[in-house]
Amino acid sequence: MRTRRLPGRHRRAGDHHATYGEVIAISEFRALWYGQGLSLLGDQLAQVALAVLVYDRTGSPLATAAVYALTYLPSIAGGPLLAGLADRFARRGVMLACDLIRAALVSVMALPGMPFWLLCGLVFLVVLLSAPFSAARAALLPEVLEGDRYVVGSALQNMTNQAVQMLGFAAGGAVIATMGPYRALALDAATFLGSALILVSGVRRRPAASTDGPRPSMWTMTRSGARLVFGDRRLRTLVLFAWLCGFYILPEGLAAPYAAQLYTGTLPVPVITGLLMAAMPLGTVVGAFVFGRFVSPPRRLRMMGWLAALSCLPLVVTALRPPLAVVLAAWVLSGIGGAYQLAANAAFVQRVPAERRGQAFGLVQSGLMAVQGAGILLGGLAAERLGPEPVIALAGLMGVVCSVVLTLIWAESRRDSAARAGAPATG
Repeated sequence: MRTRRLPGRHRRAGDHHATYGEVIAISEFRALWYGQGLSLLGDQLAQVALAVLVYDRTGSPLATAAVYALTYLPSIAGGPLLAGLADRFARRGVMLACDLIRAALVSVMALPGMPFWLLCGLVFLVVLLSAPFSAARAALLPEVLEGDRYVVGSALQNMTNQAVQMLGFAAGGAVIATMGPYRALALDAATFLGSALILVSGVRRRPAASTDGPRPSMWTMTRSGARLVFGDRRLRTLVLFAWLCGFYILPEGLAAPYAAQLYTGTLPVPVITGLLMAAMPLGTVVGAFVFGRFVSPPRRLRMMGWLAALSCLPLVVTALRPPLAVVLAAWVLSGIGGAYQLAANAAFVQRVPAERRGQAFGLVQSGLMAVQGAGILLGGLAAERLGPEPVIALAGLMGVVCSVVLTLIWAESRRDSAARAGAPATG
């Protein structure tokens, strides 16, 4: 016997709490989910290889952080312009093209004897192409998942991505030691091809989001997207919440030199590096699962500010120069706080028109990568003089201050919106 639903109740996104099972049952989501996870696994192995290789050659925290920052900085130049491709063309087609081109570029990087300067240039191009791919995937996901399914699906993707990062970082040192960096890059190229194959077989074709009238130039779309994102107070605050990760991602860029400081003769430095880089992803997996499974939709936005502060506060403990076990626990706790990004992302999607999501997501993602890369680069420069411990602690303290300010602004904007609507501010 079927249970009769109350009229209209199932239509309210705030009332229905979706489950992981019903999201996984959607075949198109599974294709996006598997493809992203496969590609990300190869990327993590490549990042560990670069970090260990550069620090072994130079012994410089600045050089290590600079190469790590190279995986973020291309978004500053080309990301905002290229992200508009996700609205101009069919989003699945954009993702496929990016996967195939990146597979070709990384295959060239995997050739033995590749000059280091050319390797860095190819890394720049590969990361540059991640902007339209990520924008297309982010804009496509709300079309595949509606209502609270989007939040739960985002949580599931986030957990999987962080778990893959944790696996790649933790095992990366050992894998690089046995395979060598060039074979790891060849594996990365194969993951891009695997992702493309999954997208072809699992995601159906859809027309481009913007099909009416002449297509505007990329520069016009970029300016229009910037006005949309930064001209709305609530959207602007949500974007700044997302960009807080520039503070708590900084420790990853200093993991190799920090591992050298924590070395006691028990574990090799590459293994300590991998453990440090895996700690935050582990915490994010835990936080995303709890946040998506047990926290109701209305409470997520109310918790956003405090979780944002939690993502930065544990980093302050590094100023005390604690042992490795304490550092790992603090970084796991920081990762748990990072679950606030799920609430910020869901609120952002709800306020952006579907036909402009590609450009909007692209701008936010480009800024996200830019602040992370700039933060890591500045952190490496400061660590060159001060050492990694005080720099990481200072980044955590600054992040806490910024999160508190944004929380107050967010609470005020919710009260203003509720007052205009004549309803209580529930988030």
